[in-house]
Parts: sequence; C-alpha cells; structure tokens
Amino acid sequence: MKHSYRYLKKHYAFYLGGDQPPVSWSERLRSVIGAFLGLMLVFALAKYLGEWGGINEWLMASLGASALLVFALPGSPMAQPWAVIAGNTISALVGISCFHLVGEPLLALPLAAALSILGMFILRCLHPPAAAVALIVVLGEIGRYRYAFFPVMVDSILLILAGAAYSNLTGKPYPNKPSI
Repeated sequence: MKHSYRYLKKHYAFYLGGDQPPVSWSERLRSVIGAFLGLMLVFALAKYLGEWGGINEWLMASLGASALLVFALPGSPMAQPWAVIAGNTISALVGISCFHLVGEPLLALPLAAALSILGMFILRCLHPPAAAVALIVVLGEIGRYRYAFFPVMVDSILLILAGAAYSNLTGKPYPNKPSI
C-alpha cells in the first residue's frame, strides 16, 4: 500500500519527538535559567560545605538530570521532594552496598540499578536519575556510606530548596500540594 508523504511524516514524527507537548519559549527560558541558577547555588554551597568539612566529594554527577525534573517538570510526581531526596539517597546506599558485597562490576552494576529501583518502589519515591546514582557509586568505586548523605542527600535537599524558591518566585507552584 502506497502512503503519501504527509502520512509518513506524521506517522514517523512520533519517533522523533512528535509525542512531546509544545512548550512556549518563555517556559523554556524559565526552566533553563532556573536549572542554571539552581545548580550554581547547589554546587557553590556543596563545594563550600565539602571544603569546610574536609571532604573531596561534594558533587553528585546525576544532579543535572534531577534539575531537569525539578525545574522543567515541577508538577511531575518524580520531581517532588520525597522522590528526589529519598530516591537519590536510597540509590546511593544500595550502590555502596552492592560495591561492598558483589566483587564483579558486571554483576554489581545491574544489581545496584535494579535494587535501587526496587527500593524506590517500596519507599514510593521513584526518581529516574536516582538509578544512575547507584551506577555512579559502583563505577566510581565509592565505598563510604557517608557519600549517601554528603553529597547525595545534601545536594538533593539543596536542589529542592532552590527549585522551590525559583519556581514559586516565577509563578510555578512547587512542590505539589496534596489533594484531599
């Protein structure tokens, strides 16, 4: 059956982002500026706290993905404070445990990601970037449980505070209010 160009374009556009909702340029700029300012604030405070505490690890690499959710999709359940903070922290704890308990990285990596997803399901804190935290911990051979609390938990809290301040100042309510 022969299809027209218009049909094929519409049919295959779905696979090239055609399923994404339209976003105004003002909203795009609000999100980008918020992510920039929020991450700058988090990185500066975390670096200061790390230097103050004599800790070299002050940065959580997956924070950029968390910032996308918090600043661009503040209404998403996966961008809410509990999801970000608990999801990242439990995933770091799981990753560190897998690093200690499983000697083979080819097994520890998928096990850390899978178990962190299970932990997030159990604690009702699904946050996609958090699965990367578990992988980062194993790949980085991070064996200190302290890492789960600083920088992971502290950076997550700082990001949530920056996201809440920025979103509310720019007219986007964050975090979501529970429906009663």
